[in-house]
Amino acid sequence: MLGTIVNSIAIIVGGTIGTLLKVGIPERFKNIVMQGVALSVAIIGISSGLQFNNLMVVIISLVIGGVIGEAIDIDGYLNRLGKGLEKRFSKNGASTISKGFVTASLIYCVGAMAIVGSLKEGLSGDHSILFAKSMLDGISSIIFASTFGIGVVFSAFSVFLYQGSITIGASFLQGVLVKSVIDDMTSIGGVLIFAIALNMLEIKNIKVGNLLPSIFIPIFYQFILNFIKL
Repeated sequence: MLGTIVNSIAIIVGGTIGTLLKVGIPERFKNIVMQGVALSVAIIGISSGLQFNNLMVVIISLVIGGVIGEAIDIDGYLNRLGKGLEKRFSKNGASTISKGFVTASLIYCVGAMAIVGSLKEGLSGDHSILFAKSMLDGISSIIFASTFGIGVVFSAFSVFLYQGSITIGASFLQGVLVKSVIDDMTSIGGVLIFAIALNMLEIKNIKVGNLLPSIFIPIFYQFILNFIKL
């Protein structure tokens, strides 16, 4: 869990710095910076999305995961949580706290480094990927928070819960976490990151939170394959 703890702290520190910088940045500069970040996020999503092992597994996972997520309404839960933070910390009622919390939480959680780093930490105790992710997230949280504000800081708690759960769960799933499964999980994460970029650019409003279960469907697919081989 050390890598996840360091990652969460980096986001809190970077987000706090960005929140303090937010006050002095004109709105037109915030907009162009966020558009640049969104395009960068899109590139990351596309490059990660092409790392699949089995395209059919990726497609089916997105469909099944989307149905599960919609039934649970994960996206709604995240937005309600964000709105709660907004009411608590917004002075004038008009704030980007909720958007910052939801956007940063999803970006930091569904990326390849979050998935692979957490799995590697859980399977071998290697924190190197999450340490590298901590540095990247710390820097990017400054940029996000300078536009969205303090909501980005609270995404650290989402990262802690999400990556921590994967790290702990990885030790119990060594038999199914083969390279092909990790590749497909990474690819699905890339697709979701690209969807986040579309939301950030206001091209399309996609309920990315409801697609989160898709990332874990390849694990169940591998369970079935292992059972058939018995």
